[in-house]
Amino acid sequence: MDQLFNRKYIVQGLFIVIALILLGKLFYIQIISDKAFVSAESNVLKKKFKYPARGAILDRNGKVIVQNEPVYDLMVIPNEVKAFDTLTLANALEITMADARKFMRRAKAKSNYQATPFVKQISVQSYARLQEIMYRFPGFSTQDRTIRHYPDSVGGQLFGYVKEVDSADIARSEGFYKPGDYKGKSGLERSYEETLRGEKGVVNTIYDVHNTPQGSYADGKYDINAVSGERLISGIDIRIQKLGEQLMNNKVGAIVAIEPATGEVLAFVSSPGYDPNLLVGRSQGNNYMGLISNPYKPSIVRPIQGKYPPGSSFKPIDALLALQEGVVDENMTFNCPGYYMAGNHKVKCEHVDGNISMRRGIARSCNTYFCHVFQKLITRNGMKAQRQTYQDWRDKIAKFGFGQKLDIDLPFEKEGYFYNADHYDKIYGKRWGYTTVISQAIGQGEITATPLQIANAMAIIANRGYYIKPHLIKAMGDRIKKEYVEKNYVGVDEKYFTPVIDGMQDCVNSGWGTATLSRIPDILLCGKTGTVQNPHGKNHSVFIGFAPRDNPKIAIAVIVENAGYGSTYAAPIASYMIEKYIKGNVTGARSAQVEWMKNQNLLPVLIDKSKKPKLTKTDSLSIKKADSAKRTNDSLRIKAATQKRPLTVQLTDKKLQNSGKK
Repeated sequence: MDQLFNRKYIVQGLFIVIALILLGKLFYIQIISDKAFVSAESNVLKKKFKYPARGAILDRNGKVIVQNEPVYDLMVIPNEVKAFDTLTLANALEITMADARKFMRRAKAKSNYQATPFVKQISVQSYARLQEIMYRFPGFSTQDRTIRHYPDSVGGQLFGYVKEVDSADIARSEGFYKPGDYKGKSGLERSYEETLRGEKGVVNTIYDVHNTPQGSYADGKYDINAVSGERLISGIDIRIQKLGEQLMNNKVGAIVAIEPATGEVLAFVSSPGYDPNLLVGRSQGNNYMGLISNPYKPSIVRPIQGKYPPGSSFKPIDALLALQEGVVDENMTFNCPGYYMAGNHKVKCEHVDGNISMRRGIARSCNTYFCHVFQKLITRNGMKAQRQTYQDWRDKIAKFGFGQKLDIDLPFEKEGYFYNADHYDKIYGKRWGYTTVISQAIGQGEITATPLQIANAMAIIANRGYYIKPHLIKAMGDRIKKEYVEKNYVGVDEKYFTPVIDGMQDCVNSGWGTATLSRIPDILLCGKTGTVQNPHGKNHSVFIGFAPRDNPKIAIAVIVENAGYGSTYAAPIASYMIEKYIKGNVTGARSAQVEWMKNQNLLPVLIDKSKKPKLTKTDSLSIKKADSAKRTNDSLRIKAATQKRPLTVQLTDKKLQNSGKK
């Protein structure tokens, strides 16, 4: 009996303890903790993300060149929507009723229970109208965000654009991005996305039964503040960036200007360009499709993706290596009768220079002189060692940045190509030498470079032997980027730069150089023109230069496609930008020349291939004759190739005569 009595009290005690635990838990949940309240009232407590402002981008002088503007998204939770006046909502949003119905169907397809965008990026005026009538539309809410604005309307390829994330972006972000978020997709916006994007915040707001906000829950105790992105300070000088884009209007090509002492990019012009504001807002998609369908391809970032033979602008580099290797000195002369014989074929020079040394050879851009220099470089270890000597020459040229990426802080940089000895072995076996690759003596043949690489080579000459990696952004927030301080030496002694720079000075400032019409008053510009052979049409105009000669402030490369001689377009454009950067303005009669240059249209004529002209009998006979001649010519080329003849021999004399024009 006593045992039953004891068991009774034990069981009762257990129930009492359990009851006390449950009561204590309920007291904690309902009185001490707010979690249960938040859960119970979730139908009126709404969590909204607070999107941070992206970091601004400034130019080197502190001018804001990328900023933000406020916009609003109208969000909807379809399951909470009641019957509403579609016409009133459509009028407030400045859309049609058909669009309103389409947007609702799209939102339902995404989710019935989560807030999804109904209309994105509505104007401030539409937002103001909505605020007055939002109580009539349960299930709808507004969310504020910012979009990019580019006040100078330049630098489309430089700045890039921001776009809503896709499923791949979300998957790669490890939970950071969610549907409706935006991220940088190209240009600086992409390269510095993690710095610019900031951190999202959360705001908990109570809504009444009329869908009217009643204020922040718990006085913001559970809110998280958004953190704006950091600002970026670039090396760009927006004054010469704008001038460069104006000068390149209706032209195809690129301009890259660098401050030699720091590697900071002063101007980055890709032409044809576009206004980056076109890729902002609700018309972004249509404008983007228009850009990528443009036959002149403004979507190509030519300063880092355009691949051009450097042409005669390559000659100063060959001169430097020849001096370093001791195969020539600055006073050694070669005779120029107006051509150079490479084996049994002729490389034409633009003029008969007679006996000519390095300084005048650079100023006059003498093909004959530099073919002799190249011959001495490749045969310096004997005729049988030409293959290995070529590879050694190629590796030393590569130190100037050719044939490799410079790792500028922009995505999708190309490296160009610069063939090594193994490549020629695959074509010619062991039967090739300097005559096979003689076109490289004048910057043609199997070598291409981006405008950035060419500008960087000019910065090396300006610095007398080294470069600092080119970069666009020099500071993030208050932090200076320390990685851009290392000097990359190219293996040429400083003393050898003087005769080369003398020739570049004479190219612009003497009475007989190839760029004398581009002299700048009171500024000693050193430069080199180039005319790059273009198999698809008129030759490209090229100029490289730096100024002033002592303590250079700017190094520049200009390429204008289909513009002919380097002295005609590229050299004047470079001189105007240099004068603008150093003096602040282009002065005197040259200011009128600037306006003339802006108005020149050098865009190649487009051929509508869809329109095939009806052939007459005479036309048909002409085409048959042309085809027959082409087959004969092709047969001769194939025969020459099978005989292991040098590559340059296979080229027609006419093609060789055009190569390396000034």
